[in-house]
This record gives sequence, C-alpha cells and structure tokens, in this order.
Amino acid sequence: MDTPFCWCKSDNRISPKKNRTRSINMSHDVIIVGSGAGGSAAAYQLTRSGRTVLLLEQGQILPKDGSTLDVAKVAKQHLFIDDDPWVDRHGNVIVPQERSNLGGKTKWYGAALLRFSPDEFTEDAAHRCLPWPINYQELEPFYEEAEQLLGVRTFPIEPDFQRIVSKLRHVDAGWRKQPLPVGLAPDILSFPDEAKHFDAFASPRGLKSDGETCFLNRVKNMPDFQILTGKKVSNLIADSRDTRTIEGVVCEDGSRYEAKQVLLAAGALHSPRILQKFMDGNGLADSWASYRNIGRNYKFHLLTAMLMLTWRPQRDVLRKTTVLLHDRLPHSSVQPLGWMDGELLAPELPGIVPRWLADFIGQRVYGFFLQTEDGSHPDNRVSASSIFGLPQLDYDANRIPAAQREHQEFVRLLQQQLLRIGYVGLVKAIPITGSAHACGTLIAGNDPATSVVDATGKVHGMQNLYVVDGSILPRSSKVNPALTIYAWGLRVASLLARQGNSHEHQITGSNPIRA
Repeated sequence: MDTPFCWCKSDNRISPKKNRTRSINMSHDVIIVGSGAGGSAAAYQLTRSGRTVLLLEQGQILPKDGSTLDVAKVAKQHLFIDDDPWVDRHGNVIVPQERSNLGGKTKWYGAALLRFSPDEFTEDAAHRCLPWPINYQELEPFYEEAEQLLGVRTFPIEPDFQRIVSKLRHVDAGWRKQPLPVGLAPDILSFPDEAKHFDAFASPRGLKSDGETCFLNRVKNMPDFQILTGKKVSNLIADSRDTRTIEGVVCEDGSRYEAKQVLLAAGALHSPRILQKFMDGNGLADSWASYRNIGRNYKFHLLTAMLMLTWRPQRDVLRKTTVLLHDRLPHSSVQPLGWMDGELLAPELPGIVPRWLADFIGQRVYGFFLQTEDGSHPDNRVSASSIFGLPQLDYDANRIPAAQREHQEFVRLLQQQLLRIGYVGLVKAIPITGSAHACGTLIAGNDPATSVVDATGKVHGMQNLYVVDGSILPRSSKVNPALTIYAWGLRVASLLARQGNSHEHQITGSNPIRA
C-alpha cells in the first residue's frame, strides 16, 4: 500500500507504520474529512479565502499509468472499489461500491453534471419528497461557479442516438430531449481510449472534470493548503469544556488533528457513521434534538440499466450527449450509458459465450440508464453498527410506493417502445450495493426535530461542525446529484469564508479541463 502523501510546504511523507500510535497535534482553521465533490469544492473555496485548510482523505492518489482505464482491472477485478463489508436489512453481507481515493467518486462518475430544477427544492408530499431549507435561487450562483470551474459543456447528439430518439418520439410524442451537460474536455474524442472509457472509469490524462482535477489542483500549491491521504477519520474530538464544539478529529492510525471548524465530506454512507459514533461516545443521544435523524432518509435513486441489442452496428462514441424526459413521468429521466463493446459486455453474458460472439453482440448494443427520484423514508437508513457487528444499509423501495410505481412504469414504457423500434435486450435493476448516487442521510432542514444540518450546512446544535457532501440532500432529483453537491460545498464554504478572513487569494490560470 502507498504511504500517505502530504501536499504542503516541505512535501513531507509520513509512514503509516511509524504513525500507528503517535499523536500529531496540528492546528488549522478548517479540517475537511473527504475529497469528493463537496469536500474538494469546499477546500478550493476556503483555501482561496485565506484559511489554513487540512484535507484528510482515507484513500490514495489514483495511478496515472492507464490502469484506471483497464476494463479487466476496473470492471472485472474491481481493483479500485472498497471491500468493506456491510449488512443489508435482512442481515446479508453486502459490499457497497464505494471509492476511497483522492477525488472520491468524482473520479469514476459519468461526468453528467445537471442542475436540479427549481421545483425540486420544494416539497412533493405525494412522492414523499422533502423540501430544502433554501430555494433554487440561493444555490444558483454556486451552480454557475461550479459549472465554470468544471468546464461543463454539451456535445452534439450522435447519429445512432438521434435515430433512436426520433423513432421514440414517432411512437410517443411525450418524450422530450435536452442536451446533457457533461464535464469532459472538448478534445476528448481525440483520445479514443478515454472517450470510450470515461463512464465508470477514471481519466489518467485529466480529460474528465472531477474534484481533484478541477478544484484541488487549482489550490494544491498554496502554502496554507495541505492534503493527507491514507488518513481514515474514525471519530470527532469534543472540546473538553463544551461537547457542542469540535476540537478536531482522530484517525484510525491514532493521529489527531485540531481545527477551528470541521467539515464532514466523507459521503452519505460514512459521514453519518462518524457523527453517530461521536454522539454515542459523548452521551448526546438523549439530549441532542437531531440525534434520531442521523443516517435516516437514505436515497440512491431507483435505477435500472438497459443493454438493448439491434441488428445495426452502433458507432456512437461518447453516447452521453442527451437526456430524455417523459411528460407523464415527472420524477424520472433516462440517459445513455457510455461506449459498449464485447469486453465491457462480457461480464453480463454467460461465461460460455465466446469472445468473438461477445464482440459481435457488443457492437450492436446501446445502453440506457434509467433513474427515478426516490422519496424519503426514515426507515431507509445507514446505521453505524448493527446486531451483526457490521454497519447496516437498510433500504426497501416498498416504503416509497409512489416512486416505485413510477419507476416500474418508466422501465416498462421505454422497454416496450424500444422493442417496437427494433431494440431488445437485458434489463437489470441496480441493487442496493450501487451507491454512486447515495445521499440524504444527514438532511438539511430548518427544524432540528426532522433534519440534521441547517441552511448554512452547520449541524443543528453544534458550534463548528458542518456537512458538505451528498448526505445533506433532502431530495435526490430525477438527475445525477454531483453538480448540486459541488454547488452546496461552494456555498457552505463561501458562507464560512465571510465569517473569518475577508482576504481572498486570487487564482489565475487556464481551466484544468482544457478550454
């Protein structure tokens, strides 16, 4: 295993073996736990405001040797997915597809960067959707900032998908298409290996807009910013005089770090466990108003993948250029999956299928990713521990019947209409282990009795503890949540920056995702 790497003035390296029991006491203005969308955005914003920032990431920096584009290593061997065991609601051992590396899941996402619509900030009781404590207009400037920093753009719809869309609209005029905003370099098609392997792969050339490339790399050389990898935060440290104030964090290797403010950005499966452990260890379970909400209202979208076969070879390369919506199903959307070929298709086929046949089929497959907003239910939750001795992920779509009905109708509608235009194939529901869109376990709201953080991102009842990852999302929307998490991280950090140093370091230079 690589040693933890520190980006700082002296570029020190710290050995995990030597540090196993040593306590390191380093004071910063801000500690950020996690380097995904929210953590990287907050680190960028706070560092530029003149704060001294320490970013702790439990994983390592991904290699740049091309292995993150290797189908065998990524899709078959799952080399870059965490192997931590959990249990589901029935006590079965599961392994969520979590990622521990600098940049978090943003290194692996499909780069679809869409805004939530204004109505998705309001309550929808029939669908069990909770309201945000802010409206769309309050997040809008940070959407704009995130899009600029991420180099968000659209690509023209490609011929094969245009043919599919035209035929679908001929069958059903209820379909609407709109360009799919993505974070990809404009010249990515000049690099076929990356153009065909950006969806669920990590870009070694930096051609995909992610947290490391577009946020951390902009500030990594600033003297007041420090990154430590290989640092898994196990708990928060309370001030000895007031448990409402966080003094710092402690890592699994025994190292401790102090700061004036702490931001949780470890993700919707991990941040609530850190907070719950802290509350339990400090006897706050009975006195803290929001305690019962920790880990609840877990969402990850109702998701289905379709791999649809036709007689005509499919030659589109990017594929993720357009999103489809249907007038009758307002909480759902469909977008293409990335490039498909025999190597990528092989894991979905019986083992006896020879490679030449997998290649023949793969050339004629078009993939689709269907997602429906899942409403919130308090029993859909993440728990730090269970009677089985492992963390528990308890999720049952039957608890949100309106979402389940819409998703089932959505899947049937598209499958039947694709069949009518000559596409038939495999339909596969994404299981609970597919945690790419995990959110909602520390939801934001105005009432401590029904939420965990307030409109500024601060944990209710705490003096200096904030949350900037997807766990705060009261709603999951009908589209991918990444851009909203980036925007939330920028907004919370901007509010914090105003509280302290007003001096802002201006960063100039070209966009890491080439303009």
